Amino acid sequence: MKKQLIYFWSLLTLILVVSCINKPASSETSNSITGKTWKLTEINGQPIKLKNPKANPYFTLNISDMRYQGNGGCNGVGGTFEIKQDVMRIKFNQGMSTMIACDDLETEQAFTKALLAADNYSLNGNILTLNKARMAPLAKFVLEK
Repeated sequence: MKKQLIYFWSLLTLILVVSCINKPASSETSNSITGKTWKLTEINGQPIKLKNPKANPYFTLNISDMRYQGNGGCNGVGGTFEIKQDVMRIKFNQGMSTMIACDDLETEQAFTKALLAADNYSLNGNILTLNKARMAPLAKFVLEK
């Protein structure tokens, strides 16, 4: 029994060491917008006004499969995206969305429209801004903690 425990702990230690050594360098650095949840705060320069504050639109970018997912307030949204973090370019591709009617449908539609229109972004601390060309920001988000 003692030999089995020693074998088990040795194997477990070896697995942990190998998994740490072989872990690829992550592109989700502290300056990255990927792997984080971004909560909508403004659309077209205006603070959002939600009838249901608990249903705040948000999205997350998953770099491993190049997919975004989130919620517009009552409907799930998702699809693929392309990103060039070194030049802060982004493109959200049309994806899927559920189609449930809700109180904040206007905000949800503006949120989805902003995602699909964005072609670049800026990051200032915990504030992410999605932009189109050099025009005013389409949407602002805060990092959800």
